[in-house]
Amino acid sequence: MTRLILATCADLPEGDEDADLVVTALRAAGFVAEWQVWNDAEAAWDAPTVIRSTWDYTADRNAFLVWAREVSELSNPYEAVLWSSDKVYLADLAAAGVPVVPTAAYPPGEQVAFPGSGEFVVKPSVGAGSRGCGRFTAADHADAAAHAAALQAERRTVLVQPYLHQVDTVGESALLYFGGAFSHAVEKAAMLPADTVHPLRSAAKGSIAGDLWVQERIAARSPSEAELAVGEQALALLRKRFGTDLLYTRVDLLPTPDGPVVGELEIVEPSLFLGYAQGAADRFAAAVAAKL
Repeated sequence: MTRLILATCADLPEGDEDADLVVTALRAAGFVAEWQVWNDAEAAWDAPTVIRSTWDYTADRNAFLVWAREVSELSNPYEAVLWSSDKVYLADLAAAGVPVVPTAAYPPGEQVAFPGSGEFVVKPSVGAGSRGCGRFTAADHADAAAHAAALQAERRTVLVQPYLHQVDTVGESALLYFGGAFSHAVEKAAMLPADTVHPLRSAAKGSIAGDLWVQERIAARSPSEAELAVGEQALALLRKRFGTDLLYTRVDLLPTPDGPVVGELEIVEPSLFLGYAQGAADRFAAAVAAKL
């Protein structure tokens, strides 16, 4: 049996809701898996390591990147972690022709501009679990500006995106790929009601604001051909950028009248929703075995 480390966070020392499925499937594939907290100063990263539920990294991305760079056998690898842990990468996808949510980015110190009509979202470029996301209307520019200023005060780059209303009725799709091959998909209900601002998880002054994530409503989903086509576009970009298929990729898609667009690529520490598709845990374990 090969020893394998699964990286998690202090809030979830034994992993997320997929923990039992992952460990069981990995054992059947020849691995003895153990959970370790990524920022535990006493932990030794002396075996192949798979990032799983490190969901608190957004409070201190720099420390997380230092850790990831120092782990010698890491999946997904450091280069992928560096690139995808800041959603300014959406500009790279757009430049490559992948359909994405229109996004404007404003680093700390730069004045933030808001749409003159319709609803829009203001959120940090480094974030997870919808923490720090706010939904505003054109009449709420003062509130949006206050939220953006609070994010920039935390040294966060602010993203401004149109609110895509079809998500309220159709939901969001998440496509899961293991080793570059499609495994399964789930549907996520809209998570940002009108006039909502989810608090930011922050490490400022040693405090933590809010839980790890906003509660989600998940269901199994059969993706459309259009969704799979966009997913393959995203996978092709990642394959070209990193020279190989990643161990896991989650492509989150939002609906528009012109077809699905990428909301984000989850390749650092995504929920894999293994309990929503038969054989998904075994496919993940097989991808781990093939990668190692």
